[in-house]
Amino acid sequence: MKDRIKKLADAYAAELKRNIDARVVEMEQDDRSHVLIYQVLGISEKEGKLIDVYQNKGRFLYKYAGSFLEEAAKLCFKERFPESGSVRVPNTHGKKPKLFGVDCLVGEDALEIKWRDATTDGDHITKEHTRIQAVSDAGYIPIRVMFYYPNREQAIKIQKALEALYKSVEGQYYYGDAAWDYVKARTGVDLLNILRELAKERTLNGQ
Repeated sequence: MKDRIKKLADAYAAELKRNIDARVVEMEQDDRSHVLIYQVLGISEKEGKLIDVYQNKGRFLYKYAGSFLEEAAKLCFKERFPESGSVRVPNTHGKKPKLFGVDCLVGEDALEIKWRDATTDGDHITKEHTRIQAVSDAGYIPIRVMFYYPNREQAIKIQKALEALYKSVEGQYYYGDAAWDYVKARTGVDLLNILRELAKERTLNGQ
C-alpha cells in the first residue's frame, strides 16, 4: 500500500511542480503597476513580488495537498473494500445542484473525505445541511472524515455546527486524530504512518 501511495504522491508532486513553474514564468509578463499600492503600505517592490509569487504557489499547494490526501484515503478504502467508490445522490431538498457527490460509499456508509475545511462562510452550513439530508434520504449514513481541523475561531464555529448536523441525522463526524484512527480501523492501513515515512524519506533525500 505504501508503494501505491508513494506513486500517487509522485504524480501529484510532478503535476504541482509543472503548474507552479508555468505560473511563475507567466507572472514574469504580468503588469506589476499595482506594486505602487504595496509601496504606499510599506511593502517594497521586491517583497511585494515575492508575496505575489508565493500567494500563487500557495493556492496550487493547498489544492494539490488536499486532492492528494483525499485520494490517498480513498485508495485505502478501495484496497479494503474493492466495491467502494464515489457515487451521486439526488438533491431531495432543492433544485441546485441536482445531485450531490459522495466521496466514498462503503456499504451504507457515505464518506465525505476532507483534508481540511477552514471556511468561514455561513452559507456553507446551509449547503452542507442540504447535502447531508440528501445522503440520509438516499438510505445512507453520512460520515465526515476530516484530517485537519481549522485554527480560526469562526471556522471552528462552522465545524461545530456541521458536527451537530451530522449527529442530527444519526451520522458520524471524525476529525484530527479520530479521522486518522477511523481510516486505520476501517481499512487496516496506517495512512498517517505511511505519510510520515514518505515525508521523512523525502526530507532525507533533500526533496
